[in-house]
Amino acid sequence: MIVIVDIELGIFYIFALSSLSTHGIIMSGWASNSKYAFLGSMRTVAQLISYEISIGLLIIPILLFTGSANISIIVEFQREIFFIFTFLPSFILFFISILAETNRIPFDLAEAESELVSGYNIEYSAIGFVFFFLGEYSNIILMSSLLVCLFLGGFLPIYNTHILTQIPG
Repeated sequence: MIVIVDIELGIFYIFALSSLSTHGIIMSGWASNSKYAFLGSMRTVAQLISYEISIGLLIIPILLFTGSANISIIVEFQREIFFIFTFLPSFILFFISILAETNRIPFDLAEAESELVSGYNIEYSAIGFVFFFLGEYSNIILMSSLLVCLFLGGFLPIYNTHILTQIPG
């Protein structure tokens, strides 16, 4: 197993970095000097904070079971059985929460298409708009990789080669 950075409080570090997006969203709504963009940013930040709280509460059983917040240790605990089987209700709620936090359907109310104002990014075009969507899609990749590490064994399906040696033939 090759790990680039092994932080003891890795889960908390990831959540601390992912929660910084709320500051950027609220400042972008305020900086556009439009009350509609500011209200859209307030609505988006309220949604992000509420689902970050639920995600934080849903990983507590995993942290208590493994006794560590280190992602490598959590993945190593799944060598025998993945946590999707032992923590199935937490997995389902975690999946719904990351859909909501990343503004995917049906939780895309932060930027409703039926409104004239699409949220906090109403005043931005070109490179500013690209940076907003780059941040949004990088958050999707981060939350998906966190889901894989917490519930689906992380790197173990690829790394666990002793299963292949048990196949007759």
